[in-house]
Amino acid sequence: MKPAPKKTYKKAERDTSWGKVADWYGDHLQKDDTYHSKVILPNLLRMVAVKKGERVLDLGCGEGFFTRELSKVGADAVGSDIAKELIAQARAKGGAYLVSPANKLEFAKDGEFNAITCVLALQNIEDLVGTLKEVRRVLGKNGRFVFVLNHPAFRVLKRSSWGWDETGEAQYRRVDGYLSSAKVFIDMHPGAPKATRTISYHRSLQDFFKALGAAGFAVTRLEEWVSHRESGKGPRQAAEDTARKEIPLFMAMEAKVLN
Repeated sequence: MKPAPKKTYKKAERDTSWGKVADWYGDHLQKDDTYHSKVILPNLLRMVAVKKGERVLDLGCGEGFFTRELSKVGADAVGSDIAKELIAQARAKGGAYLVSPANKLEFAKDGEFNAITCVLALQNIEDLVGTLKEVRRVLGKNGRFVFVLNHPAFRVLKRSSWGWDETGEAQYRRVDGYLSSAKVFIDMHPGAPKATRTISYHRSLQDFFKALGAAGFAVTRLEEWVSHRESGKGPRQAAEDTARKEIPLFMAMEAKVLN
């Protein structure tokens, strides 16, 4: 792999909501039983199907978990993120990383990358259309853009929850809002003396499809991924496990540039 680029961009190095939880996020990804390692990683590698030596950008890479895994399967991978705290963690673990906003990838040439991934980050980016247009600019001919989201139809921030139907003895997903887009502040440590908030953006499926179309993309694949976990023994075990397999946690899309 090429050495980590030295150039950074001062205007990108500003405080971000996810930079403030960099230590917590880095520690979380070290655990063995995360959705990142058990659900997203094997499916992501399958979808991207990296060929040895392909140039891959991991957009919104955080502390570099997926960037490093892409490198392990032969990609010439580089990660970028706007949070300098997360990039500092990534560089400490090895690899090539840059501090950069997603909607202005000044380090990248036109058509430089064979593939671009974006895992659980697009939902935290305010300028969706600008970001997608920049992705299109740096993506090469026949390149693919694969991104993963918390499922926007079932995991609606502050407007969805699990419920239990006593009569039918069934676990269900309650959704109180979906079509309206929203900027949502999330308290990462509820009950702590001082709140640590991150910012995410809820968007419907049509919001994503319209933005992709406006940026010149066509969706070529869509997958929905469920939890790998199982409930402990108890009266609701079967119903909870059924709900896990029927109501997906994540949605993944592959998009390619329209000719």
